Amino acid sequence: MSFGTTFDAWRAAAGPDWAAYTRHAFVRGLGDGSLPRKAFLHYLKQDYVFLIHFARAWALAVTKAETVEEMRLAAGTVNGLINEEIALHIETCAAAGIDEATLFATEERQENLAYTRYVLDAGHSGDLLDLLAALAPCVMGYGEIGAHLAAAKTSETYDEWIGTYAGDGYQQVCRDVGALIDGAVARRLGETPEASPRWAALAARFRKATQLEVGFWDMGLTP
Repeated sequence: MSFGTTFDAWRAAAGPDWAAYTRHAFVRGLGDGSLPRKAFLHYLKQDYVFLIHFARAWALAVTKAETVEEMRLAAGTVNGLINEEIALHIETCAAAGIDEATLFATEERQENLAYTRYVLDAGHSGDLLDLLAALAPCVMGYGEIGAHLAAAKTSETYDEWIGTYAGDGYQQVCRDVGALIDGAVARRLGETPEASPRWAALAARFRKATQLEVGFWDMGLTP
């Protein structure tokens, strides 16, 4: 599965950390239905808080953009996060008796705090490329996970969650973000970005965000 040449290169550079993230025990539990409901709801509550900060980070990408097209793609992602992805969490938790006020008041776990602030710091201290390298593992990773689970799942327990990320809408988001990253990299680093002095640092930032995703899944298994 490819969501752009830059993403492919960063994913390869992440090495075994990428598989640790996308094939995590939490992910396998979603696919085969073995994940306890308590753990899933715990994850959704933490992920709701995560997505609030993630949307802020994408809003920051609008201010870091250098073209209207970059602004448009970043703004579209903010809209998708707030009005679609977060809505899934609200709906699922509401069915379990957890209202949105309770979600918003969820106390962040340290793993959540570490990840979200890492992404926001990447944007505040760096440029758009730093921010996109920190954002990409979540966006594309969930697209890859959703597609894999939809093809391989053996249970319907978490069909709604899987369907969200395997669906055409989210897969298009991944392609759009991949195109945004490729364009931003070419614009700033040229047609041979791997030769740029910045390339290694960007790949390392992507890998660190991937490692923080693994920690987020670990947290999901410990309500």
